[in-house]
Amino acid sequence: MDVPDILHLICVLSPMVLMSAMALVMRLSQLALPRQWRLFQAVSLVALASALLSLFVHGYSVQGSGVVMTTPLGSVLAVLVQFLGTAIAAFSARYLQGEAHQRGYASSLALVLASVHLLLLADHWLLLIAAWSSVGMALQGLLCFYPNRPFALLAAHKKRIADRLADGLLLGAAALVWRKVGSGSLGALSVYIAQHGVSLSLHVSMVLLVLAVTLRTALLPVHGWLVQVMEAPTPVSALLHAGVINLGGFVLIRFAPMLEQSGAARILLLLLALVSAVLAGMVMLTRISIKVRLAWSTVAQMGFMLLECALGLYTLAALHLLGHSLYKAQAFMSASSVVGETRAQALHPASVPTSTSLIMAPALTIAVVFFVPTQLGFVAWPWWWSIVLGLAWAPLLWLPERPSRDVKRTVQVLFGLLMALALTVAAMLAHRLPLGLIDVPAHHLGIVAMIVMLVFYLCQALLQKQLSFLSRWRRWSYAGFYLDEVYTRLALRLWPAETALRRDHKVVIAQLLKARN
Repeated sequence: MDVPDILHLICVLSPMVLMSAMALVMRLSQLALPRQWRLFQAVSLVALASALLSLFVHGYSVQGSGVVMTTPLGSVLAVLVQFLGTAIAAFSARYLQGEAHQRGYASSLALVLASVHLLLLADHWLLLIAAWSSVGMALQGLLCFYPNRPFALLAAHKKRIADRLADGLLLGAAALVWRKVGSGSLGALSVYIAQHGVSLSLHVSMVLLVLAVTLRTALLPVHGWLVQVMEAPTPVSALLHAGVINLGGFVLIRFAPMLEQSGAARILLLLLALVSAVLAGMVMLTRISIKVRLAWSTVAQMGFMLLECALGLYTLAALHLLGHSLYKAQAFMSASSVVGETRAQALHPASVPTSTSLIMAPALTIAVVFFVPTQLGFVAWPWWWSIVLGLAWAPLLWLPERPSRDVKRTVQVLFGLLMALALTVAAMLAHRLPLGLIDVPAHHLGIVAMIVMLVFYLCQALLQKQLSFLSRWRRWSYAGFYLDEVYTRLALRLWPAETALRRDHKVVIAQLLKARN
């Protein structure tokens, strides 16, 4: 190895090593808490600088050894994860002032970051499974930071069950691949697929992997723990929603060569992702609590991101992952100001959109999304994806029924069009980032997704109108279509929690059914 290679290896491994050491130091050190938090932040900044430096030493090249591998997307995500971890640590030091068990909290936070860095580097099935499992186990300590809150304990218990099921599925997938390929290396798997294609055992392996990813990303119907974990400290919610829950998208992108050739896995992923995106999006519209709305938004966004993977739009999925991480971190860490704005808006509620705007909005935004790529000389996505994006951005043009002046209506239309234009240009420019991804659009599945998204837009518009004949539908939507209640009862019956829930879980379920978060 020459000097640049050695320097690159040091820069790549440093964030994981530093955060692992920090987890041990925070657990064992007897320093005063303020000094410990300052030490944590200093080490986090060094790890962030190391992750940034790794991009400049070898750029965005792919470097692998059969056990670990640096990829362009993995390198960018390492910088993002460490940046978010540094910000969350600084926020936690202020948020948890006066709380007990801060040393254990900081140690678990550092271990989560170290495990995520290891996952981003994993080029072997066993290392990937171990790293992803370590992320979940380290997160358990953060979710149960308040041990006297039954909903927090219930959420952690349900997540533990989902994680263990995902571990079993991943081990099954790894065994099938290892038996067929003769190696646990992900690089060797890609070479084998390029030469021999995907056999039946690899199809089954990919289906198991898809099921494991849906469990880890909290898609319906095992989404409930992600919503109920709102009783954990706010910085934990920021870490979970901004950095941990997105890992399923990265894993699917790493297995893109096998996913592309497994039609059964793609269809299964498409169905699970579409159902989650549509139902969670409708539930979000009926909720009042800011943090609960954000949680349901994450479920919907995870469905949307995995939908992009199922359609072969890996670049868009990666950009979605990056954007969602930054947005959710900011949203949770500024939740108090959002609550204040929401209360102010409640004093002057906005009127519902007009029927005309509900019809014209998608037409105008779809036209913008079609027009911009054509004028700039290239199309960054298939034609059907333009319709999906247009439907997603159409609410920017929803107009109130009773505007005070016609000028306001015109200004709102222009502002909405400018926003749609800006989002389109931003998506296209970001599409040219050197992430090393090759899109393989599945056009027949894309048309199905386009039709479902059109139905979703119509449902979203009807819910905004709050029509009387939809009152029963709104109640079902508010209740999350009762999917989580089924999973909760089944989870506690098959695997009783080793906490107060075990002694009196019927009371907890009764509270859950009554409160519905």
